[in-house]
This record gives sequence, C-alpha cells and structure tokens, in this order.
Amino acid sequence: MSGFLDQMAASSHARVRAAKSRVAEAALLERAQCTPAPPPLRLAADGFDLIAELKLRSPAAGALGTVDASIAAHVTAYARAGAAAVSVLTEPTRFDGSLVHLTDAARALAPHHVPAMRKDFLIDPYQVLEARAAGAGGVLLILRMLSRETLGALIECARQQELFVLLEAFDAQDLEYLAEVIAADAGRTTLLAGVNCRDLATLEVVPERLLELAPLLPPGVPQVAESGISAAEDARRVAAAGYRLVLVGSALMRDQDPVGLARALIEGGRAARRTS
Repeated sequence: MSGFLDQMAASSHARVRAAKSRVAEAALLERAQCTPAPPPLRLAADGFDLIAELKLRSPAAGALGTVDASIAAHVTAYARAGAAAVSVLTEPTRFDGSLVHLTDAARALAPHHVPAMRKDFLIDPYQVLEARAAGAGGVLLILRMLSRETLGALIECARQQELFVLLEAFDAQDLEYLAEVIAADAGRTTLLAGVNCRDLATLEVVPERLLELAPLLPPGVPQVAESGISAAEDARRVAAAGYRLVLVGSALMRDQDPVGLARALIEGGRAARRTS
C-alpha cells in the first residue's frame, strides 16, 4: 500500500477497536437489522448517472465545507438534481467526516428514494454494519487496502445487509484483482467497478488515467469514474470511454451552483452515451 493508505488503515483499525469496545458486534447487528431498509440503487435507462459526494475536507485541497451548513439540505439538493446516490465521507482525521453525517444524509435522502453510500477506509465487516445501522444503502471498498480474505468478508457482510458495493481501483494491477473478485461473486452482490485517478503518492489527480484504464475495466458491472471530474465535458469524455457513472465530490462542494453542475454532469454524460 501507499504511505497514505497505510496511515488511513491504521486509523481505521483504531476506530474499529474503539467502536467495538463501546458497542458489541451482536448489538450493532441487531441495530442494523432494525434500521429501515434503504432505497435501492437505481440507474437510469439513459445509460449514465452521478454519485454526488458530501465531503467536508480533502487532504489535497483542504476545507471544502463545514458542518454549520445543513447536511440534509446539501444532500437533498443532490437528490433533486438527479443523483443516483450520495457518497458521504465518514473518515474523521483527514476528511472531517462522521457517521452522524451519514445518518443525517440517509434520513434526508430516504423520501427521495436515493441511497447514501459510506465512503471511508473500511477494513472490518463491523464497519459495514455501522453503515447499515446509519441507514446507508452502499459502501465503498478500496481493493489495495484489503486481503482477499478480508475483502470477501466485507462483501459477504454487504450482501447479507443488501448493500451495494463500489470496488475502488487505482491501477492495472488493482483492476486485475477487481475482475477476479467480480467473477468469483458471480452476480450475487450488487457491485460497481470504480477507477480513482488520484495518485496515491502525491494525492494529485491525474485525469488521463481514467481513459488509460477504461479498456481494462471488467464488463458486466457498472463502471465508475472517480476524481478528476469537474465539468460537463469531463463527464462526456469518460462516458464516451465506457464509464456508466461518475463520482464527484470536490467540484460539487466548491461550486456556487452545485445543483446546476450536477445536472450538467448528468446531461453531458447521457448525451455522450446517446451518440456513442
């Protein structure tokens, strides 16, 4: 792993240990099972969708928002703009995230039938149960952080809780691993295949990687372009390369008109898919 992911994994392990000392896994499972079912992930027939992201801080870009702003209002705006799902950062040390943000977002999104997705550096099935208990409909898993055994346990927990899973890759080696995981799952879980074009050594975004790696993405599951998307033209470019969704956080958080940008991203991608 990279130094950054090593740090995030260590922090995540510490958070899990602390959480388990407060709430036993059996009690958390019971809480998850009592939480109302989240909205399912529904992708549009137009062939292109947006996962909008609530991200208060980026390690590379700094502060992007504050908890003073209404999380419910923010994610509701994304839903009204047509987002298929809303990703919520819950990592506290570098992203200013919280499970409370996920709970608030999921509650606000439920009337709009849009699922929330927990985005974090997940390393233990306990954290998948935390996501489900908070009302999430999906989780993101970073392939490079997880052994085959741990990844399998996380996916199995997500399947049992009826959550979708976005599997995140960074390079060609990750994509080989991703293809093997998808083949082994054999359609039992709702899986999405994502490419994050952020350089893990520098934390800089390298948008060209989205196009370079697109031909290596496994077929048969929705393909997600992550990072490096800030305008309708970016969405058109990755849609033409075969991506089915984009995950956009920083650009939406910074924009003075995030609803307008979200709609432009969706329409740009769908226009490219219609003509491809």
